Order: sequence, then structure tokens, then C-alpha cells
Amino acid sequence: MGGSRKKKKVAKQLQRLAEEEAAALEAEEVEQRGRHLQALSGATGAERELEELLFGDCLAAEEGELLQRLAGPPRRAAEDGGSLLRDSSDSEVENEAKSAFVSKAPAWVDEDDEAEEKVDMTHRYRRDLMKSDAEKILTKKKLKIRLEEQFQRAMGGVPAWADREYRKKSKRTRSDSGSDDDDDLLCRTGNFITTSESLPRGILEMKSCLPANQERLAEGKLSTVQFHPSAQVVMTAGRDRSVSLFQVDGIRNPKIQSIYLESFPIYKACFSADGEQVIATGTHHKMFYVYDMMGGSIIPVHQVRGMEDKFVKNFEVSPDGSFMLLTGTSGYLHLLSMKTKELISTMKVNGRSTASAFTSDSSKVYSYSKEGEVFIWDVRSRKCLHKFEDEGSLEGKSIAVSKNNQYVACGSVSGVVNLYTTDVCLKENNPKPVKAIMNLVTSATSVTFNPTTEILAVASNEADEAVKLIHIPSYTVFSNFPVFRRKQIYLTQSMDFSPRSGFFSIANNKGKALLYRLKHYSDF
Repeated sequence: MGGSRKKKKVAKQLQRLAEEEAAALEAEEVEQRGRHLQALSGATGAERELEELLFGDCLAAEEGELLQRLAGPPRRAAEDGGSLLRDSSDSEVENEAKSAFVSKAPAWVDEDDEAEEKVDMTHRYRRDLMKSDAEKILTKKKLKIRLEEQFQRAMGGVPAWADREYRKKSKRTRSDSGSDDDDDLLCRTGNFITTSESLPRGILEMKSCLPANQERLAEGKLSTVQFHPSAQVVMTAGRDRSVSLFQVDGIRNPKIQSIYLESFPIYKACFSADGEQVIATGTHHKMFYVYDMMGGSIIPVHQVRGMEDKFVKNFEVSPDGSFMLLTGTSGYLHLLSMKTKELISTMKVNGRSTASAFTSDSSKVYSYSKEGEVFIWDVRSRKCLHKFEDEGSLEGKSIAVSKNNQYVACGSVSGVVNLYTTDVCLKENNPKPVKAIMNLVTSATSVTFNPTTEILAVASNEADEAVKLIHIPSYTVFSNFPVFRRKQIYLTQSMDFSPRSGFFSIANNKGKALLYRLKHYSDF
């Protein structure tokens, strides 16, 4: 013990001597450099007087600033973080002082952190990823690589929306020059708009395709079907605890990948606005999951601070990607940050909230209550802008706002779907619907508009084949859908249109995501 203390004392003395020597050398060097610069810049009295007459005192000030920059401010040893000399070759005294310092070992090493977590590949949802029988167990890192390979095989490479480097480069290019956008527009070869003719009423030209999830049908009820916002991909999720992605080609619809959430029957799943995440809620859970498709990770959100609800089931994602709206109990609506998944604010309706919908610009939220009232909220201030009663509604079930913000559709327990114009809804307490759709005889549990606001799809999950497509603005039903005398839809659980209305899909209680090609629209 005495010997070690003596060594430490010697090391400290050596370090102090080294610091003093370095400081003295540096001060002397700075002083010499200043004298040298003054000598170089010195001028005779006559020259100095002439310069002051011509340029004034500003020259002296600029010269002083230049000298100060060249000489540089004196540096302190403490500011240098222990680097005493600028020269890389250390003196013997410094080397001896440095050798006296012993690097500290970590207090402990967690074996669990060091070991890579293993994944059982014999599970039925991962079995198709095995290349041989020897691969019964893989590390998470290898499984992630395998999923990426499978995804790229199905997509024919890495799509632009999943390539971060490509997206960063595109963003930089767009910000560098506005004219590049015009060049990019001229270089692209796809369809930018649909056919110039508006959608005709009466008969909807469509073709029935193989189910979107044909390569992996769900076991039991399929609760969600949704198209990706930018890629030709569809997502399905169901009570079999799985979320699956498929490439949509209308012919084979190859599977991209599936994830399995242990002991978590999925009530609803939804893409984030940028298409990089999937949020999934359970049937009887307080937590929810976030599947990061870019990172290949599944993130559980166990509890949102400030929320006391026992279950988290129904939710909506704002089109601008900023917010997530959770429907709580007792009429509470919880507004979360999409980025952090933290609570921003809570709003409350009278009674119990059954359904909500964002406007396309994400500035407002329409919330439908069990008592048949619709509340319109301002997202920025979280204040109720207006409230109106849905005509004849005994209990609210579903609500949707068109992409052009022109219409609001309210589906009630009686099966009636009232269609309103938004300008009337914002002004009147008892607005008259432009059309009361009475083609359903059971609860209207699903309503959705297509992106061009030419079709309104209404459905019920309480009766087989209870789906209708309504033409807008004639407000008439397409007579050829669904096909009579051929039962194939069964109970509709969810519906969605592709980003440019080229496809329409229905998730049913038999585990299928039925897929239809709408021929009027030439793009996905």
C-alpha cells in the first residue's frame, strides 16, 4: 500500500512539473511570435502618419485585429483537456506521467448484454425463412438480414421509399434547385392522374383478383386491411396475432414478410403517414406495438404516461404524420405525438366516443359519439369548434371524411349512413344530409371514401355480403356489386382503397383480404 501511494505522489509531481514547463514554453512562444509580427508590420513614423491621414484610425484597429488572429489567444492547459504540447512527440517526463495513470476497468459486465438473443426458427411464422433444417435457431441479427433479403426478393430490389440514402439524396437535390423538380417530372413515365373522364354511375367496371393475402391467409378473423401510402404494398392484420405485408400485382400478390406478436390478438393496425411504421393495438390490452419496418424492430409501448384507460383499441393516425388519436373510455380522446408516442392533450365528448376521423389537412378531428352527436375539434388548440346531431341516429358507429374535405359520412347502428357537406356541418346544429343511404339493414360499422371522392364504401360486420359502393355525386348505388347468388364476402371487417383507387380490398371474417381491380382507374 505504501509503495502504491508513493508512486501516485511521484506521478502527480511529474504531471505538475510538466504542466508548468509547458505553460512557460507556450507563453514565451506567444510573446516571441507577437514581437516578430510587430516587427514585420512596423512602419516608420512618417509612413504611419501618412496612413492615418489617408485611412484614419480604422487601419490601426484592423491591424490590431489581424495581429490578434495571427498570434492567437493564449491557451490554458485545462481547456486543452490535458493535451500539454501541440507536438506529437512527448518528452520523457510526460511519458512517465502518462504511464502512471491506470485505465479503469468497468465495474461489472452483464453477460446478457454480451450474448446475442436467439430466435426459434421452427415457429410456423418463421419456418419459411429457414434455408436448411440446420437453421432451427438464428440470432436476431441474422433473422433481420434474412427478412431484408426476402423483402428485396419480393420487391425486385430495395424500393425508393425504403432506401434512406436515396431519400436523403433526393431531399438534398430538391432543396438545392427548384428547377430539378420540373426535370424529375419530365423524366418519370407513370400515370400522374386518372383518366380525364369522371367515374360513370350505374355499373362499376371491376375485376375480382386473387385475395391480397393469398400466400398467407389468416387463421380466423382478419381485422385490418390497408394499402401502403406510397408503395405497391398491402398490409393485413388479424386475431391470429400476425401482421403481414404483400406486394400487390393483382396476379400472385407475393408475400413480403410477416411478424408475429405473442399473445396479442390484433384489434386494429395502421401504417404511419410516411409508411415506415405499423402501429397495432390489441383486443384487451393497455399496451400497443410499433413495428419499425426500416429498422426491422418491434417496439412495445407499455403505457402512455397520463392515460388511465384499461384498454387501448381504436385509434387514428393524422395524414400529416404528426399525431395519433387514441379513443379512450368515457368519451376521452387522447392526442399523442406520432414521433415520441407521448401524450400531448386530452379532449372529451359528451357520452362515449365510438369513432373518429382526421380531415385530410390534419387540422380538424370529427368525433362521433354513442349518443349520435358529432364533435368537431381544432387539433392545434384542442378546442371544440362545433357540435351537430346526426339526423335520426340512435347510436354512432362509424365516420369518415373525404380526401377533398367536401363530405362527412356518418354510419349509425340502424344501418343508415348520412352523407353531409362539411360547410353545413360547421355551421348548423341539425344539418340535413345531402343523402341518407339506407341500403344496409344492420349496423354500418365501416365507411370509407376513395381518394378521388367518387366512391363511398359502406359495410356492416353483422350480416353476410353487407357491402355497398355509392357513386358520388349522383349518390346512387353501383348495381353490380356485390355479385348476387355468389357468396364470397361474408362479414366485412375492414375496407380500403389503394392510393390512386386502382384497387379495392375487403378484409373478412374468414381470414381473406379480397382484392378487386377498379378498371376506371389506370394507376395503383
